[in-house]
Amino acid sequence: MTEGGSTSAGASDYFIAGTRFGAPKLAPGLYVVSTPIGNLRDITLRALETLASADQILCEDTRLSARLLDHYGIRTRRAALHEHNERARIEAIAGDIASGKAIALISDAGTPLLSDPGFPLVRALREADLPVFAVPGPSALLGGLAIAGLPTDSFSFIGFLPPRQQARARALEALAGRTETLVFYESPRRLDAALGAMAGAFGETREAVVALELTKRFERSFRGTLGALAERFGAEETRGEAVIMVAGAAEAATPAPADWQAALLEEMESQPLRAAVDAVTARFGLKRKEVYDAALALKTAR
Repeated sequence: MTEGGSTSAGASDYFIAGTRFGAPKLAPGLYVVSTPIGNLRDITLRALETLASADQILCEDTRLSARLLDHYGIRTRRAALHEHNERARIEAIAGDIASGKAIALISDAGTPLLSDPGFPLVRALREADLPVFAVPGPSALLGGLAIAGLPTDSFSFIGFLPPRQQARARALEALAGRTETLVFYESPRRLDAALGAMAGAFGETREAVVALELTKRFERSFRGTLGALAERFGAEETRGEAVIMVAGAAEAATPAPADWQAALLEEMESQPLRAAVDAVTARFGLKRKEVYDAALALKTAR
């Protein structure tokens, strides 16, 4: 990295607090670059070098990305890559990389591909055996998890829920029994509806955390039950994109074999074997084959 000296800036230069730095040449490939989710100072030095030295920057929205790139004096050529044109542009981008160009991919904020465009492009490049490099950095997903105080040893990133009420309810119903921490993104205008639906699907007493405007001036987070959070955000206007983290469902205790086998024997005395098996399987949450095998053994022992 070279600093200061000349007053003329090169095509691969960037600036930090008015000081000029030169970025090294990049190897050909696609560089998936994480950018700040709010605070512009969260950019990494490697990200700045990559964006300054790339032959082109693919932006989800060039107008939004201009704020970051102009702030650091990065003059690299920019082009839009979003859900409406991504598939049509893949062949041309792959051709550029194959010919020796280095191309950077950024989203409006955070790490690309996490609820953002980029997956079809990255997949196509991997299938074509073209190089793809990670330039990691800010992520609302990881930032929210780090401050939530919920278990992080196992979690699932769900992203945005369906906006329509019935589809959202079905999606949450399928997640209700999951025992790992669940992480969602949500827009401020749908936050109250999403929390209400979660309270209905997961139970009002399930613990959760809502983080708003992470890394920005008015960053704030709220911890409580889903019922309390739904009530809180249903009564006030919300600003800023939200990260919702929900504690996993409590794991059901495994019943002692003696207990469910005693219940099975009792059921078998009053109804047919298959009906008894179905009743005990549902009552204790067991695998049907296990209960059926036990029923046959009890019947034989009589």
